[in-house]
Amino acid sequence: MSTTDTPIVYGAEWCGYCNSLRTFLDSLHVSYDYRNVDDKGIEAEMLAKTDGKYLIPTFQSGDTVTQNPDQEKVKEILGMSADTLAEKKETHDVIIVGAGPAALASAIYTTREDIETVLFEKGVIGGLAAITDWVDNYPGFPEGLAGLDLSEGLRKQAERFGADIRLGEVLGIEKSEDLIKLSTTDGDMYAKAVLIATGSDYKRLGIPGEDTYYGRGVHFCATCDGAFYRDKRLVVVGGGNSAVQEAIFLTRFATKIDLLVRSDKMRASEILQHELDKHAEKITVHYNTTTDEIVGENNSVVKVIGTNTKTNKHVTFETDGVFIFIGLKPNTVFLKKSNVKLDDIGMVTTDNELETSMKGVFAAGDVRNGATMQIASATGEGATAALMMRKYLEDLERTTSL
Repeated sequence: MSTTDTPIVYGAEWCGYCNSLRTFLDSLHVSYDYRNVDDKGIEAEMLAKTDGKYLIPTFQSGDTVTQNPDQEKVKEILGMSADTLAEKKETHDVIIVGAGPAALASAIYTTREDIETVLFEKGVIGGLAAITDWVDNYPGFPEGLAGLDLSEGLRKQAERFGADIRLGEVLGIEKSEDLIKLSTTDGDMYAKAVLIATGSDYKRLGIPGEDTYYGRGVHFCATCDGAFYRDKRLVVVGGGNSAVQEAIFLTRFATKIDLLVRSDKMRASEILQHELDKHAEKITVHYNTTTDEIVGENNSVVKVIGTNTKTNKHVTFETDGVFIFIGLKPNTVFLKKSNVKLDDIGMVTTDNELETSMKGVFAAGDVRNGATMQIASATGEGATAALMMRKYLEDLERTTSL
């Protein structure tokens, strides 16, 4: 590949998705040119190639420019689709689906006990924690720490003990005699025990304009895309902890933020609400306000239309961008056709030992029914799941040796 043909990654050091793409390209042994969009000249260069669409990472290979591509899209662009991979039957002691806090904590425990462990992650190593600006309630860090730093620490610790972290996607799971078969983007793989720790993803509003302007004014990650809105006006949707935290983060860039809260009060913690009060000069809270439509002109968001449920009148907010934080949904689509039991909202159900309805398959973290959606509890569950899998493997070995 000549220099002129070298792929280009436009990203930023603070962007978890950008770091994940770079790690994935490294795992494929693909050389690339990294360009940091925090440099205004580089930012302008990227925007010229994307018709002004603000979304990182942006990946260019030849004349093809793709924004925030998944691993399969990158392989396709590079001519490295799954069909070109040699098929082989890989068998491992433990396969962990996901690489967030629960998964990485579990891997630290399994690998320290010489249980051979592979992790599969389709998005960002560290999960949502990696794209959280600041974590203020993780035990042992009295001053708090950046979510990306916490995620990197967990990753490095797991890899120090021998964890094999791979970027790819698990597409399905089924029982295969004494093993568990996983269909992946790298082919079929087998494990003696499996941990599902895929966490959650952002919910969407499902309103006109949300999909149309995704990446061109509609965002779900302030730490990924907030820097594009220096000296701009923004709308933030939501009334929980995430919405308040992200709105406060966005004050670093935006001059004015309208926070739209559907109910007549916040769901965020008292501590965060007090912190929000300190930013009243930039953040205006609008209670009893729904978000009905996102309107754009010339490929850019220009306003949000909502309804004041007290007066039943439409309200309009002029804005350059919209950040949506209305909750999370479990990442369990790949389990829909399996025998792993899910609850009504798609979360994995487990027994007291964190084992699912499929023997040898365990679950931990935000994907599990009963999860508290906290990083500290996710890491604790990951450690517990590791101990339960160790016991399962010991029982399995005794049974097969009889």
